[in-house]
Amino acid sequence: MKEKSKIIDTIQEVMPAVVSIAISKDLKEVQKEISRELPFLPNFGDHLQIPQEMVDAHGRVKIGGGSGFIVREDGIILTNKHVIMDSAAKYTVITNQNKEYESKILARDPINDIAILKIDPQAGEKLPKVKLGNSSDLELGQTVVAIGNALGLFKNTVSSGIISGLSRSISAQADPSAPPQEMRGLIQTDAAINPGNSGGPLVNIFGEAVGINAAIVFGAQNIGFAIPINSSVRDLSDLKKFGHIRRPLLGIRYVTIDENLKAKMKLPFDYGALVNGEGFDGHGVVPKSPADKAGIKEGDIVLECNNEKITKEKTIQDFLEELGAGDEIKLKIHRKGKNMEERLTLSERK
Repeated sequence: MKEKSKIIDTIQEVMPAVVSIAISKDLKEVQKEISRELPFLPNFGDHLQIPQEMVDAHGRVKIGGGSGFIVREDGIILTNKHVIMDSAAKYTVITNQNKEYESKILARDPINDIAILKIDPQAGEKLPKVKLGNSSDLELGQTVVAIGNALGLFKNTVSSGIISGLSRSISAQADPSAPPQEMRGLIQTDAAINPGNSGGPLVNIFGEAVGINAAIVFGAQNIGFAIPINSSVRDLSDLKKFGHIRRPLLGIRYVTIDENLKAKMKLPFDYGALVNGEGFDGHGVVPKSPADKAGIKEGDIVLECNNEKITKEKTIQDFLEELGAGDEIKLKIHRKGKNMEERLTLSERK
């Protein structure tokens, strides 16, 4: 009973800061897009009829929705990047109190499915906010609560569950027709997460956001994923310091080695990252990148980063997630039967 009442208290504390994000576009733009996407229909042009109840007072049509949550009293909001990817759309934030705000997109994380929005509170208005926890402290079996705008229909839908996995990697889709996106380092939970929940908080029983609801596995039951909140904490810090999100660049394209790849390519190691530009115009090393300047070459095997082995469980990308632009790293590299060490400074990914 104590835990149940604690969950209720947590929901009541967090819910006022969870918002719906309504996605809308100008009516004429929607008409044009329908004509482009359905070329087999007669050419209705601007006369294509959209039901009047779908058009708001500003002549915009709602085309989707997602979730977000306020993390600062001045109106900073976290959500998923895929929720606000359409640069031609308008994003209206609707609070739990049914107040509407036009939002501004401040930043999109170039790697993670994270975006930062801003709304402007009225003079003297103090917005509620969700406290940010530490996703590094999460443990299997820990109770969590997912809050969001499920399926774009029901504001602040709540589901509870447990942490059922950490550091998960999946190929996820925002919807069944969207192209897949590789996502790593995720929190797995059996708390129900639906497409409209995207961008809402995953919170612990202390009311702290430990993740951002991000993905479900279509066709699977009780499997949802969230992006660890620590990634967004760094994004918020970058935005405050530099005015944008900074991500480090090493500058190699690679294939992570395991036992199967070792056997197939007759490699000397069953771990590491093989520098390989196949599928990237043959360039395994990005010209003028830190890797290029350090002399890393196509066919090299990067065995370690900062004295830790590179494996399927911890790839180069996972190491970069823990580092920043300007950080110096030490790489152990195997080339033509010899091992060597290279030190280099990561640049900023553009």
